Amino acid sequence: MDKLISKIRDIPDFPIEGIVFKDITPLVQDPTSLRLAISELIKPFKTKNITAVAGMEARGFIFGSLAAWELGVGFIPLRKPGKLPYDVQSVSYELEYGKATLEAHVDAINPGDQILLVDDVLATGGTAKASCELVEKLGGQVVACAFVIELALLEGRKQLENYSLHSLVKYS
Repeated sequence: MDKLISKIRDIPDFPIEGIVFKDITPLVQDPTSLRLAISELIKPFKTKNITAVAGMEARGFIFGSLAAWELGVGFIPLRKPGKLPYDVQSVSYELEYGKATLEAHVDAINPGDQILLVDDVLATGGTAKASCELVEKLGGQVVACAFVIELALLEGRKQLENYSLHSLVKYS
């Protein structure tokens, strides 16, 4: 994973003072690193009965849609309010620096669908937990949550104790 680590840059004091943002832009700009990240993200799930991948706005769209493509399944966008044109379900949650809401179309998930949840970073776990709740509210089952980066010091895993987790790069 050293190749991936070398493509993740720190941006201090973003989006607010005291936060060190892990910027994946250099990683997604490099095709070799991007392929490696997607390959490693989906490796544990290739033999699972995944029926769709869900990704959180916005960076989860990058990794989630590519993971869905590689697994040969559809992609479900979990969006910020007001972005989806059809009937939606929503879940609100706390972030480490504010509040947020995620929405998905009511028909995005069929009862019993086996969903792999994908995002770029697991921090405090609020977004991932809300995403799991939204998937389940729509009738799906979360098979696992996969992240490119895990900020272990923020203990996001505690929010997701009932789910299988997979992360590629862990920062302590």
